[in-house]
Parts: sequence; structure tokens; C-alpha cells
Amino acid sequence: MTVIYAIGDIHGEAARLETLHKLIDERHDLLFSGRPKKLIHLGDYVDRGRDSFGVIEQLMALQSRMGKDCICLRGNHEEMMLTGLTANKPSAYDNWLANGGEDTVASYRRANVDPIPTGHINWLKSLPSIHREPEDKLIFVHAGIDPIEYPNDREGVYLWTRARRFYEVENWQNEALEGWTVVHGHTPTEDFYPEHVSAQSSRINLDTGAVFGGRLTAAIFDNGAPVRYIYA
Repeated sequence: MTVIYAIGDIHGEAARLETLHKLIDERHDLLFSGRPKKLIHLGDYVDRGRDSFGVIEQLMALQSRMGKDCICLRGNHEEMMLTGLTANKPSAYDNWLANGGEDTVASYRRANVDPIPTGHINWLKSLPSIHREPEDKLIFVHAGIDPIEYPNDREGVYLWTRARRFYEVENWQNEALEGWTVVHGHTPTEDFYPEHVSAQSSRINLDTGAVFGGRLTAAIFDNGAPVRYIYA
């Protein structure tokens, strides 16, 4: 059985991402030697932190090595970056810069890469907004889902939602979600530790505020065993 590692919001923390990937490899070799692993990144790779360029370079290289066993989802900051760079609207570009894009642009310039390469833009365009693991009953998404409309949500929900009805798992009454766990980021937890809320369904928030002085977190999903975490 494949062991799944889900990684929360990175926001330009390239050195910590490299550390976390190494810790995942070490933990996997120690506890799950011989079993396949899959890495799922939940989005928000860019903006606010110092090295968004380095984060994208790492993730693209990792996907090149791991293929389908490295999933990278789109977050709202990737969406803002793409809109700012491709919509040909000054207001969209300014909105991105005001929400952390200035830090991203600076990271490319420090790497002597300017303008942002077409290859990076095309990679961002290719990112899916949701990933499911039916055997484990896991839904991976950047921000969340609409517990009423799922699985027919608008894509924007996956990238942006902070609706109260998503956070209140005890009130979910959608048969399509019964027994499933939604794994997401997007909203930093107050104590910089993961938030795991369970009822008939579950919700796990892995945005532990890495760029705000918190942690970069990976959750380990092992065929229904209790969820464990790795921090960098």
C-alpha cells in the first residue's frame, strides 16, 4: 500500500521545503521501507517568503523524478500570480504584487532570472485544483470544498473558500462526503499546529503558518492508521 505525505502551504520557504522532503525520505525509509510513497503538495508555493523561485524549481524537479507520485495542486496565490502575469490587466498584476507577489518577483531577480520563465508559467497553468484518493477516502484541495455542493463545486471554492459551513464538519450532511477526510491548507492555524476535526467526516488543516514564523507540515496517511505529522 502506498504511503501518502501531504504538505501544507509553503509560501517561498524553499530551504524548509528541502528540509521537509529530506525528513520525509528519512521517515519513510525507517518506517515504511520497501513501500511506495506519494507526495501531495496543497498549493501556495509562492509569495510572501524569500524564495518562491527556489520552491518552484524544487517542485518541478521532484515531479520530473517522481512522475505521478508527486502531486502539486494549485493554490489561490498561484492563481493570482497567473492572472497577474497573463491577463494583460494592470489591476490584476498590481493585486498580485500587493498580496505577496513583490516577494516572488524579487526571488526571481536574486536568481538572475527575469522575466519569469515561460516554463514556470506553463507549469503553474498545468496544476490541478483537487486530487482524490478513493481507496483511502481522502480529498486533497488547497482551501476546501463546499459541503453542500460537493462534488459539483465551482473551482474557485477549492482555491479560496473560508466559508463557515466548510469548517463546521459536524454540520456536513452530504452523503458524498460521509467517511471522507478533506485535507487542506489556505488558512493558517492559530497555534501553528495542524487542525484535525472529525465527525462522520473529517477535515485536516495543514497550513501551519510556515511563512509567519510557524511550521511547514507534512501529514502521513498510512492506510487508515492514525495520522502522524512531520515538521520542518
